[in-house]
Amino acid sequence: MRFGLFGSAQARRGGPDVDSAQGFRDFIDYSVESEALGYYSGFTVEHHFTGVGQVSASLNLLTWIAARTSTLRVGTAVIVLPWHNPVLLAEQAATLDLLSGGRLDFGIGRGYRYNEFTGFRIPMSEADARFEESLDVIMRAWTSDKPFSHRGRFWSFDNIVVEPPPAQKPHPPLWAGAGNPVSIRHAAEHGHNLLIDQFASFDMIEERFRQYKETVEAFGRTFDPLSVAVTRSVHVSSDRVDTDAAIARRMVAQARVNALARRPDGTNTASIMANAETREACEESAMYGSPEQIARKIERLRDMGVRYLLLNGGSNSAMNMRRVAKDLMPAFAD
Repeated sequence: MRFGLFGSAQARRGGPDVDSAQGFRDFIDYSVESEALGYYSGFTVEHHFTGVGQVSASLNLLTWIAARTSTLRVGTAVIVLPWHNPVLLAEQAATLDLLSGGRLDFGIGRGYRYNEFTGFRIPMSEADARFEESLDVIMRAWTSDKPFSHRGRFWSFDNIVVEPPPAQKPHPPLWAGAGNPVSIRHAAEHGHNLLIDQFASFDMIEERFRQYKETVEAFGRTFDPLSVAVTRSVHVSSDRVDTDAAIARRMVAQARVNALARRPDGTNTASIMANAETREACEESAMYGSPEQIARKIERLRDMGVRYLLLNGGSNSAMNMRRVAKDLMPAFAD
């Protein structure tokens, strides 16, 4: 199996005594150490207007991480295309891919948090259309050596050649953050890899994995298990009290995410919002406990066909990363 990391730095707000950059420095050091421990990749989120300092400019952070590492693949999980000028985004991502020597994994999504769309004054009802148009422009930008023009519903460009070209040909691998059947089919149909969120239950993971695999094969392509990455929250506990504390922290974090995503009428159609907020659901989806307990959950995923895990170590990321590398990765390594 292949192991990578998934997560976010935090830049805390505060007065003159608060060093807002410390969270970024810690995350960079954490990423550098992960490469030495044998992790294959590190994916970062993109979020805005949270009040807790989550990463907003993920490509900037990943560029710094790429400069400090040599083999670690750097990924976005995900960049929300509806919020970005697609030409500027294509240029920035291609620059990172070149500087890293072709190590960018370009994770993309439509977005699901209502407060972010409201902050950007973009209607959530336009998310799908903006996503499709932006993706089309980015693909042309990365693969066209001749000038092209674009006249769309949201963007227009005249006679442009986007520079620089990416290092990976024809372009960096695309990873789609998808959970509902339509989005999963879209990813499989277009040859995008699949990211499965960390709150999904084991039953959801199995169903999404199966649907993606079957759709890939229905289009006449060979399915690669490493084209699906499952994100999981992980905490190697010292005892039951430690496990309970980690579950409590996770439930608080999930409630905060759901509050940011919820629309004024209390609804949200995003697949990530379909996950229950109960303790039982949290304990079932998260990999918390002793190395032996966590190993049983990894075995359960492996039995489904999963071969790629992205682990989020939460508030004790460095410790959990080291424990997983020492106590679990050797038993599951290829």
